[in-house]
Amino acid sequence: MKKNIFKTDLLNGPIFKSIVLFSIPLFVSSLFQSLYSAVDTMIVGNILGDTSLAAVGATLAIFELLIGFTNGVGVGLSIVTARCFGTGDKNILRKSVAFALIIGFSFAVFVSIVGSLSLKPLLTILNTPIEIYEEAYSYISYIVYGASLMFAYNLFSALLRAIGDSLMPFVFLLISSFINIVLDYVFLTYFKMGVDGAAIATVIAQCFSAILCFIYIYKKKNYIIPSREDFKMDKALFKDMFGQGLSLGLMSSIVCVGSVILQFGINGLGKSYIAAHNAGRRAYNIMMLPVLSVGMAAPTFVSQNAGAGNYKRIKIGLRDMYICDIVFSVFIFVLSFFYAKDLIAWITGSSDEIILNAGANYVIVSSAFFGILGILVQSRNSLQGLGAKIVPLYSSTIECLGKILFCFAFVPKFGYNAIIWCEPLIWVVMTIQLVYTLWNSPQLKNRP
Repeated sequence: MKKNIFKTDLLNGPIFKSIVLFSIPLFVSSLFQSLYSAVDTMIVGNILGDTSLAAVGATLAIFELLIGFTNGVGVGLSIVTARCFGTGDKNILRKSVAFALIIGFSFAVFVSIVGSLSLKPLLTILNTPIEIYEEAYSYISYIVYGASLMFAYNLFSALLRAIGDSLMPFVFLLISSFINIVLDYVFLTYFKMGVDGAAIATVIAQCFSAILCFIYIYKKKNYIIPSREDFKMDKALFKDMFGQGLSLGLMSSIVCVGSVILQFGINGLGKSYIAAHNAGRRAYNIMMLPVLSVGMAAPTFVSQNAGAGNYKRIKIGLRDMYICDIVFSVFIFVLSFFYAKDLIAWITGSSDEIILNAGANYVIVSSAFFGILGILVQSRNSLQGLGAKIVPLYSSTIECLGKILFCFAFVPKFGYNAIIWCEPLIWVVMTIQLVYTLWNSPQLKNRP
């Protein structure tokens, strides 16, 4: 039988090769996710125009808040599952999956209810321009209604990655991305559904990816499917999983709350800068993927090896990941320096020089700091993989407070330039704190 090279053994063998092989499907899946977001933006901008593009952009921080929380909870739960997988105990592995399902879907219901009740107040607080308010509300409402589907896919894919399978979540995301793009075009061009059509297409695509993930687990990975017996309460494990899921969900949310507040400052600059930031953020999400993908591999690699007691392997792996960050970031910066404006023009379909120049400058400055961002992400994710719940929240709080400071102290004086420099400068401060904390943690400090 032919070996699946993406069914990666993170516990044995060459460390760098294992991390890279595990990261490749994460990179490609994230690329397609970012590309279909960019295509979604491109279709809205080209078919509906700059006003509708700004309406979608005005909800970007809320969308990222929703994505961030669901991703954070899923990854947090899967970190404990990966640790259980590393021990080789199938019984505790299944029990961790059972608790992940209970906790994950409880959070999903909570987010859907709270989100639907808070949208209008949020858009008002964010200073959303009156001319795009109704379109923005309509678009984000459908996204919130589909939050449970987003939760389902993120949880199922995180559980698959926890047991070393990063390929199939990519395959399912690829299929859903294709569905999303086709439905975008059909709903906007033939059914004239406006921004509602773009949102509904996203929700339908997420539904397909969640269903495909579930079918694959049921057919091919049934050894992780819990029985009725596995749902019996284990207080220590449940507390660990709830704490880890909530910690990562809150961590992502705190970061995104800062982004929501920063969006207030962006919205006050007018619809051209809203559209520019929307496009710049989509391009940024594509350009940062190499360093982000290695970072996404970190919690699974660290938690599996922590479960097996392989702390020396963790330290070597971290150094390899840091080197990858620096190499990738140099390459990405060179690309963005020459092609960022073309990328913004492709995404928006706009000829407005404010949109093109502001969006391109955002991407170029951010990419110059991607090496720092990569080290930040890997250090924070590794701390989570080692079981730390509180320390990563400190770094997220630093980021949130930094964004609040920039929004109210610097944006009124320096305009969009303050938005451009906000995150890179905050990354530097966060990275110093996280690297120091990680390498002085009890698990790594006193080991060779």
